[in-house]
Amino acid sequence: MGAGSWGTAFAMIMADAGNEVRLWARRTEVAEGINTEQRNPAYLTSVELPTGIHAVTEADAALADAELVVLAVPSQQLRENLLQWQIPESSRLISLAKGIENASLLTMSQVVADTGISSDRVLVVTGPNLAGEIAERQPAASVVAAWDPTLAREVSERCRTRYFRPYTSIDVVGCEIGGATKNAIALAVGMGHGLGFGANSLASLITRGLAETSRLGEALGADPHTFAGLAGMGDLVATCMSPLSRNRTFGEHLGRGHDVQRATELSRGVAEGVRSAGSIQALAERHGVDMPIVGHVVDVLAGRQSPRDAISTMMARHTRPER
Repeated sequence: MGAGSWGTAFAMIMADAGNEVRLWARRTEVAEGINTEQRNPAYLTSVELPTGIHAVTEADAALADAELVVLAVPSQQLRENLLQWQIPESSRLISLAKGIENASLLTMSQVVADTGISSDRVLVVTGPNLAGEIAERQPAASVVAAWDPTLAREVSERCRTRYFRPYTSIDVVGCEIGGATKNAIALAVGMGHGLGFGANSLASLITRGLAETSRLGEALGADPHTFAGLAGMGDLVATCMSPLSRNRTFGEHLGRGHDVQRATELSRGVAEGVRSAGSIQALAERHGVDMPIVGHVVDVLAGRQSPRDAISTMMARHTRPER
């Protein structure tokens, strides 16, 4: 449900894994391009898609009798869509979005449950999964997380291909916090890159960003080991270091002196960290968790600090034991 970059790439994975796939696109021209030319004319335009994908513009047609429903819309639009869609009661739902809902401060699996869908039907797929690289069928690994380990194993087998290796986890909270928070950290790393900082500076931001992510996750009951794996460090490094990352690229525009409006104009697609950074900060404050990098990112996005001032302020913080 959603024919953006990641939705299209994941549809490709599912088709390559031998599944019959219906892909819901909002725009008629996108659906027609996929069906007639086996290409998405709006995203990943150079990628030839498998014949096992059929695109539709009617949500009911996409959802009819679906065994698995893959949720590939932006995080802040998920609830609105779920309340409109008629999802079959027997379907299992896979969330691809990485964010914290602004109004409720819920993760995406919690948003799904909050709309009346039992949490034992919900899974999360997350990890270092840049859509452009996966669309080229480059080797990648990911995590399929569910409260029920049997369900996680079953779904991981449904999306396993020669280039896409899914691992399983029962730490849904940890996997989602890792996926959401890394976007805000990637904005900070992008700012550093735009300011011309080198590997020492960027590695410091990534490492301390992981510490912030781990603190928040543990406060919410996550397994700390999750953040050393694909859903934590793996996703964080990929998002912070790749020019394909929307969040890192958005931050880079800010670091080069552009304001949020201009950075938005220069960026393609949704940078989830821009929409979710404030919610991550609010969630951290609710649980008494210190997240200074995320806080400074929020200040830059709000125009209260420049990227250079934000980095300088972080460096001026009191020294403390590393943890």
